[in-house]
Amino acid sequence: MIKIKPFKALRPPRETVKEIAARPYDVLNSQEAQKEAGEKSLLHITKPEIDFSPIIDEHSRQAYEKAVENFRKWQKRGWLNPDEKEHYYIYAQTMNGRTQFGLTACTHIDDYLDGKIKKHELTRKDKEEDRMIHVRIQDANIEPVFLAYPDVPEMNKIVESIVKNQTPEYDFIADDGFGHTFWIINDENITEQITNIFTEIPALYVADGHHRTAAAALVGSEKRAKNPAHNGNEEYNWFMAVIFPESQLQIIDYNRIVKDLNGLTPDKFVAKLQENFVVERKSCANPYKPAKLHNFGMYLNGDWYSLTAKPEAYDDNDPIGTLDVTVLSSLVFDKILDIGDLRTSTRIDFVGGIRGLKELQERVDAGDAVAAFALYPVSMRQLINIADTGNIMPPKTTWFEPKLRSGLAIHKLS
Repeated sequence: MIKIKPFKALRPPRETVKEIAARPYDVLNSQEAQKEAGEKSLLHITKPEIDFSPIIDEHSRQAYEKAVENFRKWQKRGWLNPDEKEHYYIYAQTMNGRTQFGLTACTHIDDYLDGKIKKHELTRKDKEEDRMIHVRIQDANIEPVFLAYPDVPEMNKIVESIVKNQTPEYDFIADDGFGHTFWIINDENITEQITNIFTEIPALYVADGHHRTAAAALVGSEKRAKNPAHNGNEEYNWFMAVIFPESQLQIIDYNRIVKDLNGLTPDKFVAKLQENFVVERKSCANPYKPAKLHNFGMYLNGDWYSLTAKPEAYDDNDPIGTLDVTVLSSLVFDKILDIGDLRTSTRIDFVGGIRGLKELQERVDAGDAVAAFALYPVSMRQLINIADTGNIMPPKTTWFEPKLRSGLAIHKLS
């Protein structure tokens, strides 16, 4: 059974929510954040290094102290205010005419520690520790994690009824054109019903926010160990998430660029690719978008190519081996380019599909890379199968859009 609960969110006033809500800390760099942040933006709390000129190290003591100072200031100024009662909240996101509806709730750290909240990526200790510092110093989950669950018709009906019959608390379109709508669930009977529904759900899945999830669970464990009067009812046993039904989520492509060809000329590189791929040169005018699983786009030397992996080059019975990121990593990056560890190599970079395939072409044409590879997106079913079998996806496999806006709700740990 999965444990969730309502919570007393710290939230912006309706009239300032658009100014405060911000993109997540990890989807923009410090320079982009400084340019994007208005006076009330949550970025001053999640990326406090932007308050210094010049911008300072985001991991410095000064930056962490500024985060605490700003969090207090936002509350003192009334830009973030606590709800009087515990609630669940519905958070809808709209992108390109498609809307997904998530439940904003608190999930239990034990479900993560016991493997009921399942992950599909490895986490890095340095990134975990950075997020843990933010949770510790703020005594709060400032940004939610993004979870998925298998569809439950009863839950879908509850959400549909709330959306149809209740006026939203927030409803705005962000500067990127994506819509964000937020409802407060006030009915205690519905709240109890939702809690009970989730006790029948066997698992949740981390879609986005692996480091935030790990950090929240580890800080909660620390607080338990340091509290001699711990009784299990403390708020630090829980962390904030937005939980979406599986069927509503869409994963977009997560592409790669490489900075050298391991000493090969473009012609020799293409010749080596032909050992495991059917290689077709396409028009250089338009980027080639992969049409199906095991088909890739490649931009090299001013031309786009279609690369289709030969059937004997992959294993569709292996949940990891059948992933296109695995096929590409094994047959190209490792075998030809001698790039073994994608997590540490400086010879490769990753480009989220939200930036479009033109971005790949522009990066190569600008000299930032010599070749770019476009991948067919992973499916939600692939992600769940991998998590259920205890496997781990290669790094930078999934890119979810739209991203959750931070600042619509904050969970305080005490």
